[in-house]
Parts: sequence; structure tokens; C-alpha cells
Amino acid sequence: MEHLKAFDDEINAFLDNMFGPRDARVRGWFMLDSYLPTFLLTVLYLLSIWLGNKYMKNRPALPLRGVLTLYNLGITLLSAYMLVELILSSWEGGYNLQCQALTSAGEADIRVARVLWWYYFSKLIEFLDTIFFVLRKKTSQITFLHVYHHASMFNIWWCVLNWIPCGQSFFGPTLNSFIHILMYSYYGLSVFPSMHKYLWWKKYLTQAQLVQFVLTITHTMSAVVRPCGFPLGCLIFQSSYMLTLVILFLNFYVQTYRKKPVKKDMEEPPAGKEVKNGFSKAYLTATNGVINKKAQ
Repeated sequence: MEHLKAFDDEINAFLDNMFGPRDARVRGWFMLDSYLPTFLLTVLYLLSIWLGNKYMKNRPALPLRGVLTLYNLGITLLSAYMLVELILSSWEGGYNLQCQALTSAGEADIRVARVLWWYYFSKLIEFLDTIFFVLRKKTSQITFLHVYHHASMFNIWWCVLNWIPCGQSFFGPTLNSFIHILMYSYYGLSVFPSMHKYLWWKKYLTQAQLVQFVLTITHTMSAVVRPCGFPLGCLIFQSSYMLTLVILFLNFYVQTYRKKPVKKDMEEPPAGKEVKNGFSKAYLTATNGVINKKAQ
């Protein structure tokens, strides 16, 4: 325990030296005074993906329909709470949309910080997104983008809560909470096969996420153009990080939704072959009787 305490002290001293004094208003808040819990939980998250996939390799996928329904409903409700509370608290504090300082709104700043603590903690809860993919053997969903986004957000928001827990930090979580209401509603409905025919809007969710990132970068850079005392280094880091998300999500969007080339001309069937509906019998047999009419 002494070695762990010494390691914890060294990490926190390094971070304090790098970023400067922490915001005194959040001292003593759960999981904020030490970086070690956030770091260890992130390592546990990454290990659980690796070990979980090995464990599930030769086992049947778990349906988890009831658990997923409750989980997605819970995240949707939490996101709705954060969205409403962020709007009300920033309105109460008279927050400036272009640039908002850290200490100019009094009690409203504390109210914003409390909501942003829940936003930070929600990133820990959302690790379960990946764990459920592992248990359901949806390994194709566990992409670099997915893991990078989940692991990095939890750690970044630990830093945000310690050094910039209000002010300009409110905007991104407000947008993200709205997006998460839509996203986790979609996930909750997708658990039920009877609802699949109504879930045509997944593509537009990704578009909405990209718009969210662009708006957040624009909002962040507006405080560079017209400064209000908010730390410049934090603004540059946030813009850089959001740019990585734009690149990764844009790549995901192109890879997932780009249109496949359409074959306009079909080869003439060999002489003597029977033709049905424009296809040779040999072709029908080769495709096991399944014709992709979109390829015509």
C-alpha cells in the first residue's frame, strides 16, 4: 500500500506541475483528488476487452435484452438530466456563448461543475457499451475509434473537472448530452427485432455527431479569437482532440455509408444455358437462389 501511495503522489505531483494549481471548488469531490482511480479503471477497461474476447471465443453470445433495455434507458435519462441542467445552470449564470470565464458566474459555476462531474462519471458508466459488445460477441463493433473515444474521454474529463470545471467547458457536454439522448434511444429500440424496420436513421446519428464536433471546435476557437481569461492551452488541446474525432468519425462514415458501385451491364449467358429473369441457371445456382436486385 505504501508503494501505491507513493506512486499516486508522484502522478498527482507530475500533473500539478504540468497543469498548475487545481480548481479549489471541486476539491474533495468523488474520484477527483487522485488520478489513480481513473487511470486504473481505464486499464481495467482495456484488459476486460482483451480477456473478455478470449473468454467468449468458444462460448455462445449472450442476448442481454433486458439488461440492455434498462441500461440504454438509464443512459438516456441521465443524458436528458444533464442536458436540461446544463441549459438551466448556464442560463442562470448568464453564460456568454462565445467565451465564458471560469469564475465570473458565482454559484451558477458550481451548479455547472456539478453537472459536468456527472458527465465525467457517465464516461465510466459508458465503458459498459464495450463490455456488452464483448458479451454479445459483436467484435466488429469494437473498433479503434470506439475504444479510443471511450478511454480518452474518461481521462480527459478527469482533467477538465480538476482544472476547468465550468465556464467555456459547458458547451461540448450540452451538445453531447443531446446527441446521447438520440443515440441511446436508438440503441434501446434496436434491442427489439420488431423495431428494426423503424430504425432507418442511424446514418443521420453519425452525421449529427460530426456536426457536434465541428460546432464544439468552432465554439472552442471562438474563445481564442475573443479571449476571456479561459486557459489558452486547454482550448488548443480540446480543439486538437476534437479534430481527431472528426477525422476518425468521418472515416467511419465513409467506410460504412459510402455507396457501392453499381454494375450496369450483365455478361451475356453462355450459349445453350437456360435463362430466367435475365440470369442464367448457372448463375442462379451459384448464388444459392438469392438475387441482389440492387446490383441489376
